[in-house]
Amino acid sequence: MAETPDGPRVRPRTRTRAPEAYDDAERLTREELRALQLERLRATLRHAYDHVPFYRASFDAAGVRPEDCRTLSDLTRYPFTHKDDLRAGYPFGMFAVPEPDVRRIHASSGTTGRPTVVGYTERDLSVWAGVVARSLRAAGARAGHKVHVAYGYGLFTGGLGAHYGAERLGCTVIPASGGMTARQVQIIQDFRPEIIMVTPSYMLTLLDEFERQGIDPRTTSLQVGVFGAEPWTEEMRREIEERFALDAVDIYGLSEVMGPGVAQECVETKDGLHIWEDHFFPEVVDPVTGEALPDGADGELVFTSLTKEAMPVVRYRTRDLTRLLPGTARPAFRRMAKVTGRCDDMIILRGVNLFPSQIEEIVLRTAGVAPHFQLRLTREGRLDQLTVRAEARTDATPEQRATAVERIARAVKDGIGVTVAVEIVDPETLERSVGKIKRIVDLREA
Repeated sequence: MAETPDGPRVRPRTRTRAPEAYDDAERLTREELRALQLERLRATLRHAYDHVPFYRASFDAAGVRPEDCRTLSDLTRYPFTHKDDLRAGYPFGMFAVPEPDVRRIHASSGTTGRPTVVGYTERDLSVWAGVVARSLRAAGARAGHKVHVAYGYGLFTGGLGAHYGAERLGCTVIPASGGMTARQVQIIQDFRPEIIMVTPSYMLTLLDEFERQGIDPRTTSLQVGVFGAEPWTEEMRREIEERFALDAVDIYGLSEVMGPGVAQECVETKDGLHIWEDHFFPEVVDPVTGEALPDGADGELVFTSLTKEAMPVVRYRTRDLTRLLPGTARPAFRRMAKVTGRCDDMIILRGVNLFPSQIEEIVLRTAGVAPHFQLRLTREGRLDQLTVRAEARTDATPEQRATAVERIARAVKDGIGVTVAVEIVDPETLERSVGKIKRIVDLREA
């Protein structure tokens, strides 16, 4: 990088850019999009009913058939699909095409039970590459850019989903995968990618490694970070952008619906993720009652696929908490606000609902503390106890560490309404993750 009299020139972050569409679908009017959605929704319901025994039984039990969907609002008459339904169909019971027509299989990790298995036809893979390419274009990537993919490759959809989407856009892919953090830093320094795709928690691990090696992260070639696979906050965005001098944008996806590329935050606005509604129809419902909620209301995100052949999903409950908003940079497509947490990640501590993202916001604004923390649940007698364990920054003084304990505990009490214990541990004490970070350690049963 060029030198100035004051040292290395640091490239400023881009804050405003003119939106550039990737394909014709981004130019649809809202009315044209809704007509396309209805056509594709009706075809999906018929495809699922005719070829997946689960959906035939589910629709029949609810007293609905595919032809009963005459408007988009009729979708609320159809039953939900849950992750347990997919697990019950393990391995291929949810497929809607013959096995020889399946070109690829992915699966979840299965850490909480049977893995959920998903399949893709050749056309599904093409659609997937297209929506990831559209996402990268909205993030600021362009043909000819080098994309460093640090998502894991394998049965997890992140690595290969990002890889083929970047190639579809015309980018050069660096398939770094996860792990070997010191080597990742060397590759970024030597290969000079403009784009990085990675989980936000692992990006912070890379940040620590840059600084450990004495490299100023603001002098790298990176211009845009595309972060997904786990919830992250605005405080984390500011932390990454300021310390890396890049644009940090969100990408959303889940294997049951497709993989990365279901929704993307646009670099021009950074105001939530535009859902690619020509392929994925979103709803938000009350997490408890399942009642459909209007746009703008907070609730659980639900998706129905509109173009998937191998494994269509109808009203799949993601467990992710968000709300739907009007489109901005891509006006035809509604946005989803940043995911604030998951229904199944919610901690009920002495009658108070608490999410890891609330603790993250507090940790990130506390001086002397690194953006790495863990929540440990224990039980003392009849009462649940929560301990927030956060790592100190490498340059934190003993006084800063002691003050951080008091500030985090007070902020949790004042902002959330519960009393927690706080421990500030040494740097690199907490287990790192190259994928989704495990924020909650529940020791109550033990």
